[in-house]
Amino acid sequence: MTEELLIYTQKITPRVSYVFKHIFVRILNIPIKFTSTIEEFVAHDSLKMTYAKAPLGNEFFIQSHGLLFEQGINDIEITMSQWDSTPCFFSKGKKSAIPFDIFAASFYLLSRYEEYLPCVLDENDCYPAEESIAYQNNFLDKPIIDVWAYKLLKALKEKYPEYQHQPNSYKYISTFSINQTFLYRCKGVIRNLVGGFYDFFTLKIFEVWMRIAVFLRIKEDPYDTFDKIISLQKKHNIKTIFFFLIANYTTYDNNVAFTKRKYHLLIKSIADYAKVGLLSSYFTMDNEEKLSKESDRLSHIINTPTKLSRQHFGRNKLPETYQKLIDLDITEDYSMGYLKHIGFRASTCTPFYFYDLDFEIQTPLRVHPYAFIDNTLRFNLQLSPKQALMKINHITNMVKQVNGTLISVFHNDCLSNFGDWKYWEDFYEEVLKCVKE
Repeated sequence: MTEELLIYTQKITPRVSYVFKHIFVRILNIPIKFTSTIEEFVAHDSLKMTYAKAPLGNEFFIQSHGLLFEQGINDIEITMSQWDSTPCFFSKGKKSAIPFDIFAASFYLLSRYEEYLPCVLDENDCYPAEESIAYQNNFLDKPIIDVWAYKLLKALKEKYPEYQHQPNSYKYISTFSINQTFLYRCKGVIRNLVGGFYDFFTLKIFEVWMRIAVFLRIKEDPYDTFDKIISLQKKHNIKTIFFFLIANYTTYDNNVAFTKRKYHLLIKSIADYAKVGLLSSYFTMDNEEKLSKESDRLSHIINTPTKLSRQHFGRNKLPETYQKLIDLDITEDYSMGYLKHIGFRASTCTPFYFYDLDFEIQTPLRVHPYAFIDNTLRFNLQLSPKQALMKINHITNMVKQVNGTLISVFHNDCLSNFGDWKYWEDFYEEVLKCVKE
C-alpha cells in the first residue's frame, strides 16, 4: 500500500482540500491526510509537509499564497516566471522547498478562475483561448499542472529518499462527436432535393451522383463509417465513447431527425460496443429545458440514464452550463477544451471534479479534458495528415511523461475519404498507433 502523506495547514478550506487531492491523489497517486493540530503533525514520523506562511521546523515546507484561503472572485495579479524551464506563477520565498505555490496556481487554472472574470467572448459566446494565461504565455499545449506535480514529487523524494512512489499509468480515450450521422441518408426528400440542386448549380457533379447513388441504395453513405470505427476499436483495444446529437433541427444542429428509426437502431448498436453520451445541442448552454429533453431522448433510446455529455460547438459557459448538467444528474463532461486550438484548457491531462466558485464546493461532475480535435487540425490549423500526426505525437509524449490521460475528439466523417476529408481516410488509425498505451 502506498504511504500516506500528512499535510499540516492552519485552515483546511474546500479549496485546499480540492486542489491537494487533485495533485497528490489523482495525478501522483499519493494518499493524503490533513491536520490543523501541531502536536499531531510533530508526532508524525513519516511522510509529511507543511502548507502555510511559515514552517514549523525543518520539515518539507511550501509557502502558501492567499488564494486557497479566500472566497469568491477577486482581481488577482499574475506575474509569470520560470521554474527551471517551466512557466509558473505565484513565486515564494527561499524557505519554501519549491520556488512557487503550485497549489494556488493549479487551483487558479483548474477552477477556470479566469473564465469568471470579464472578457470578450467569441462568436459562439464562449470563453476564447486567446484570453487565457496559458495561451498568452505559450503553455496551452502543456499539461502544466501535471508537470508541476512531478517536479514537486522530485523535491519530496529528495527530502524523503527512502520513499517508494507508485505512479499512475498513461491512458488514452478516443471520443467521437456525431453531429452529422449521415451525409445524405435519412435526411428526407426535400433536404436532399435542395442539397442536390445546390451541388448541381455549384458544379459539384460527383456529389450529385453520390447523393443519387446513396438515395437509390447503390452506394453506402460516405459518413457511415461506424463499422470501421468499431473495427479499429477492437483491433487496437481502444476505449471509445460516442456522443450523439439528438436535437431539434436548427441552423447549428442539422443532423438527421432524432425521430428516425434507423438513427435509433444505430445508437443502440453502437451502445453494444462502446459507451454512449449526449452531444448537447447549440442552445442548451443557456436552456436547461432543452438539455433535459435531449437527455431524456437519449435515455429512452439506450434504456439507461444519460450520464455522459459534451457540448456541441464547445458551448460551455462556466459555471452555468455545468450547474445545469449537475441538476440533471449527468456525472461526466467531455467539453473541456478549445475548438480552434489544441492543448489543455484547464492545464491538466488528468480528469478532475468541477469546483463551483459560486458556491465554493467541489461538485460531483467529473470533467475529462480533451487535447485535440480532428477539425482543429484539418481546418483551423490547416495541417496535412503528416503534420497533424507530428502535433499529436508531441502532445502524446508530454501526456505520457506525466502518466496522464490523453483524450481526443474525432468525427465520423474524418474516416470518409470524401469531400474535405479526401486523403485523410487512414489518419485515425495512424493516430491510434501513435497514442497507444
